[in-house]
Amino acid sequence: MNNYVFGFWGCYFGATVLMMVGAGFAFVHRLRLIAVNAAFAGFASALFVLAFLGGLPIQTMDNLNRSLALITLGAALPLFYMLLSTLGVLRQPGRRQRARLSLLLLAVVTTVSGGLLSPENNLQLSLIMSGLTGLLAWGISVRSAMRGDRQAWLTVFGVSNMLLAVVGLSSIALDRANAPWQLHVVSALAATCYITAMAAALWMRYHYLIELREVMAYGPSYDPVTRMRSHSETGLMVGDAFKNYRENPVPLGMIVVSIGNLFVLQKLYGQAAVNHALFVCAGRLRRMVPPHVDMGRIADDGFLLLISRSVAIPALLELALAVQVCLSRSVVLHTSPDAMSTTRNQTRWAAEVGVGVQRVWRVDARAAKAVAMARGMSRTAWSFPSRVAWYDDDRGEIVGVPLTDI
Repeated sequence: MNNYVFGFWGCYFGATVLMMVGAGFAFVHRLRLIAVNAAFAGFASALFVLAFLGGLPIQTMDNLNRSLALITLGAALPLFYMLLSTLGVLRQPGRRQRARLSLLLLAVVTTVSGGLLSPENNLQLSLIMSGLTGLLAWGISVRSAMRGDRQAWLTVFGVSNMLLAVVGLSSIALDRANAPWQLHVVSALAATCYITAMAAALWMRYHYLIELREVMAYGPSYDPVTRMRSHSETGLMVGDAFKNYRENPVPLGMIVVSIGNLFVLQKLYGQAAVNHALFVCAGRLRRMVPPHVDMGRIADDGFLLLISRSVAIPALLELALAVQVCLSRSVVLHTSPDAMSTTRNQTRWAAEVGVGVQRVWRVDARAAKAVAMARGMSRTAWSFPSRVAWYDDDRGEIVGVPLTDI
């Protein structure tokens, strides 16, 4: 190996060490499941790379091939299961149980079949199996990404690089003496990209869970429930906006979102479930609302969106409809204060969202009255099929947005 090869493979093992350090950090913060997954992903991939680069202290070729076959089997199937879990494919207990049994059966069949073959064919069988599971993982990741899961694009990138690394390392293992340095470089880059993508995906999951645990422990008085302005800060935001409006009378856009079934959710499952529901709804709002829109909490069951620049009613209604559709999607809520609890402490829930839209354009408009009117319209919107209501100045009344506009 030349210096280029040592440098690129050193970069890969350095990334793996950082991932293991991150796993220790997660373990210290009592997220043991995330820590175990990260540690195993780093260890399994590093062992696979080290073995295929000739790092095992095995002299005979037959024993080496059979060892490589077992390592391939022991790394590919658990990593495939981890990927499915990260993508949320295994949330249902029945599906998770079937996946475990299927992978266990595949491991037994591959091991028994490989034992009946020659050592070289045994290794080839294990590599074919790992390639097929990798392709299946790639297809599942693409499907999840096409369905709107942004995190799945990260796994698509990671699995693509994993397949490239497996092909390169397999070629190196089959003819290690004559493998060109370019093949080492490409394989090392692909392996580094894979481990980086896996670390990023696990970090996103870890960051979500640690924040969710804090949210569910402290409740609505703790601002990270929504990571938005608190009730008092929202009032200050509206006051500043109306002060600027009186100095420079540019029409303001105001959208209030009210969630109608939080009280029932609290009575059925407790405050922890309500905190999780607010956390999810606020996260969806932050991801979909344009950067120029200011947001904050209003009361215990709603959010306020404020646009401090001239905007037409059709644009406001379009945003309101998008908000209603986004927040109305169902979600699996934790009903226990422990975010890492089992699926028995979960329930599927969909928010009953009402959205009130108002365009402030009168010179004598008052902040408190405008907010109260928008909030009243959001509650009135629960009675409209579209769940979106706005004040029609021409008709002088609150009207619902027709379903044909959705």
